[in-house]
Amino acid sequence: METSNLQIFPLTKLAYPENIIFGDRVILDDYVFIVAKDTVRLGNYVHIASFTSVTGGGKFHIGDYSTLSSGVRIITGTEDLDTPGLLGSAVPAPYRQPIRSEVRIGKHCMIGANTVILPGADIPDGVVIGAGSLVLAKSKPGPWSIWAGNPLKYFKDRPRDAILAVAEQFEKDLVEGVVWGTEN
Repeated sequence: METSNLQIFPLTKLAYPENIIFGDRVILDDYVFIVAKDTVRLGNYVHIASFTSVTGGGKFHIGDYSTLSSGVRIITGTEDLDTPGLLGSAVPAPYRQPIRSEVRIGKHCMIGANTVILPGADIPDGVVIGAGSLVLAKSKPGPWSIWAGNPLKYFKDRPRDAILAVAEQFEKDLVEGVVWGTEN
């Protein structure tokens, strides 16, 4: 779990931390709960706010410069309802058929408070998901745009080139030793 500038607040809970790959300057607030039965990758400059959880036993990836706001639920696994079997993680195999999937969130994304993201969802680079939204595997938000609701609907595009220019300047300033954006 070694990385530079990793900030994990004391009331964060990480199950299977050996499966978590941390980028640089990751911040995990108090009351974040991550179950990493499979690989969890947190990119550079990622912030996960309080009362957010990543559960379900599948893979999760969030790209650089992305944020999960308070209360977000990332669910990477569920029960197979199409096969005969019992339901719930308290039931041992072979009496249940869990389905593990992957949730991927790209770079430069923000997921609004209390949003639920279900197994198999893929959120491309630059997407903002509004608070209280539901993102399904079949939801297909376009890159560099703003989406919200249940069902998820498009609102408007984001300024891709301008955002990438700011990121490029930030990375240049880092190389040159300029301190930028540390006032939090």
